[in-house]
Amino acid sequence: MSDGLSRPATSSSPPFRQWMPKRGPGFWLLGLALLALVLLSLLGESGRLALRYEREAVLQGEYWRLVTGHLVHGTSLHLLLNAAGLGLIAALFTHDYSWRAWLLIALFSVLAIDAGFVFWEPQLVWYVGLSGVLHGALAAGTVAWWRFESKLLALVLSAIFAGKLAWEQWHGALPLSGDLPVVVDAHLYGAIGGLVAGLLLWAFTHRQVAEKSRS
Repeated sequence: MSDGLSRPATSSSPPFRQWMPKRGPGFWLLGLALLALVLLSLLGESGRLALRYEREAVLQGEYWRLVTGHLVHGTSLHLLLNAAGLGLIAALFTHDYSWRAWLLIALFSVLAIDAGFVFWEPQLVWYVGLSGVLHGALAAGTVAWWRFESKLLALVLSAIFAGKLAWEQWHGALPLSGDLPVVVDAHLYGAIGGLVAGLLLWAFTHRQVAEKSRS
């Protein structure tokens, strides 16, 4: 544990408790998310076309694509890679946020990605995949490690994550991505959204702890 804000105790007040880490919330969300991804994959090509992010369709009012575009995938390999990433994040950070906090992190990531696509990526015709949201979760998890883990571990994770994002911005997708088309800006936008959410949750819990200590 670091000398910063430690994981909240389970005896705190109800308004604060809803944001606290429960036992293994990441694994519950992992199971639900994987189920949703698998079910959506069964819709086939027609379902993917109806649900993927398409700029022109969104501008014409099909706003559900701003959400569903992150849940459908181009290929089975794409789905498996994102599922593996989801499992890794659940394993690394499962005790660091409650399920409500994870939902907030996902919401901020989705909003950041969608805003980036609509306002700064007019050339992006369509998009599918969860990788941008996963980068948001990883950013929030990195914030949690600065709170809960050793500074060395947090620094190593931060350096690796920042290095990956920088590489993608300057050189494109990592070689391990293979032949899959990767929209690297989705990773950057998602990371920004997740970082903002993680910092807001940190500030929120810090304020709640301070208020509790004064009561």
